[in-house]
Amino acid sequence: MTDAQRRDPWPVRTERLEIRPATADDLAAVWEYRRLPEVNRWLGPAPQTREAFDDLYLDPDRMATTLIVQRRADDEIIGDIMLKIGDAWAQREVVDLAKGTEAELGWSLAPAFTGQGYASEAVRAVIDVCFGALGLRRVHAGCFADNEPSWRLMERLGMRREEFSRKTALHRSGEWMDGMNYGLLAEEWPGRA
Repeated sequence: MTDAQRRDPWPVRTERLEIRPATADDLAAVWEYRRLPEVNRWLGPAPQTREAFDDLYLDPDRMATTLIVQRRADDEIIGDIMLKIGDAWAQREVVDLAKGTEAELGWSLAPAFTGQGYASEAVRAVIDVCFGALGLRRVHAGCFADNEPSWRLMERLGMRREEFSRKTALHRSGEWMDGMNYGLLAEEWPGRA
């Protein structure tokens, strides 16, 4: 499916949530939970100041891949999801057929809202969009192996562990950590639209 054939699915509403593209007005709320050590411990970038955070997230490429997770009951922003559509690997003769066929996912949730099923609900909805309106063939996500809540979420959603790598990721603490990568194909997704 080409970009021109994809329809804009946002916002997406679930029973309790609305998932929509991020705007500059969302950054103050996102900063409030992403700045917390228990959250940014597992994130790739962890800017130390609000100014550095805004500089990173106001970049058009970053903003284009960031979705906001908001509770419908009170419009409170409780998390965010990265949805980065990219190309699959392909041999040269078929490289055009692999363009824009898969997505990398990542997520972050405010600690006050963990353990209540919000992350599962939000990521499930985004996967539905990936395999439905966006017409993608595969999604994948990775995490530090010590980030048990993240890999457990992937497994709950039916993602398959494709890699467990030993001490391949350097954490900002200076420790080399194990990594895990998960994937899911459209034909494996029970909620496929």
